[in-house]
Amino acid sequence: MIADAAVRGALVLLLGLLAAWLWRDQRRARAARLGAGFSLGVAAYVLCAFPGFAAWPMALRAPLLAASAGNAVLFWLFASALFDDEFRSRRGHALLWALPAAGGALNCTGVLARQAEILVGHGITLVTLGFALAALAQTLSSWRADLVERRRWLRGFIVGAGGVYTLVTMLGRLPGSGAGGGPPGTGLADALLLSAIVGVVVWRLGGVGATPLLPLDEPAAAVDAPPPAAPFEARAADTPVAATATPPDPQEDRLLATLQRVMHDERLYRQPGLTIGALANRLAVPEYRLRRLVNQRLGQRNFNSWLNGYRIADVRAALADPAQAEVPVLTLAMDAGFTSLGPFNRAFKAETGTTPTEYRRLSPQEQSAPGRLGLADG
Repeated sequence: MIADAAVRGALVLLLGLLAAWLWRDQRRARAARLGAGFSLGVAAYVLCAFPGFAAWPMALRAPLLAASAGNAVLFWLFASALFDDEFRSRRGHALLWALPAAGGALNCTGVLARQAEILVGHGITLVTLGFALAALAQTLSSWRADLVERRRWLRGFIVGAGGVYTLVTMLGRLPGSGAGGGPPGTGLADALLLSAIVGVVVWRLGGVGATPLLPLDEPAAAVDAPPPAAPFEARAADTPVAATATPPDPQEDRLLATLQRVMHDERLYRQPGLTIGALANRLAVPEYRLRRLVNQRLGQRNFNSWLNGYRIADVRAALADPAQAEVPVLTLAMDAGFTSLGPFNRAFKAETGTTPTEYRRLSPQEQSAPGRLGLADG
């Protein structure tokens, strides 16, 4: 019991330091703020498993149980913000967190009948499982398109190890699982495993290097650019400082020139369902080299968003062309490489601030206004 308490105490301290660091040094990033909250939620979970926790005062147990119960939602939000640069927090997310949190706090007040407490407990377990699965799905769905190598590693470890840990521990609490606290030493083993996961995360977050791991909420300023029909040069001109700090690599320069040719001249982005693997095969280079080139030389963080920049530029040029005034928007989107109207509409509005139909009605001056260039990378 002493060893268990010592390990859990050290783990709570480590989680508190991680939350403080994320908030102090990285709070301009939405993922960092959510990560700080998630760290505190994990600390609350660890405290709830302390030996003798049931004897603690209710005024202390209730908020800890609330934070622990709602932390699965924060886990999902943290994974979404960390791995999806276009993720935005919504008011409904707070309600999603509040529902299991309220159940966790209510269960320790003693106002519910025993059967009701059991039902609420099982409900919290199911909610935790659901959001753990949602976080894993979020990770796997955009794995290949992620261009930030350090984030790809953290993606696998944080959500992989964290998700598996959550699933295993929550499945042990389901009805019929036969869990009854486990054999002696289970609590200590659980604390040690969680300590190892947190330790690796702290180590990796503390050495992310020059590549930004956590995207800032405020997008970078837009750069001066040529007309939207030729977006490659405008995006390539916005080269990160880290890429210019090293001597030029002739092989990389040749690869960049080849990439420009197939994207700008051959318009390979019009190929529906184009993946980074397929593009790497077309260029006859390993996938990791292409990923590094697009990320470090062009400043892009997501392959699909990068492709969509070309495709939307194509559609914008077509919408501004009087000769194509009668061509349906869906046809223009499909010709540019989109495979369905819904994702195209969302990407177009995120890039230009307006719908394709509204954009078509704008004057040429309004269509080329700086706020509609869609060339800022956030």
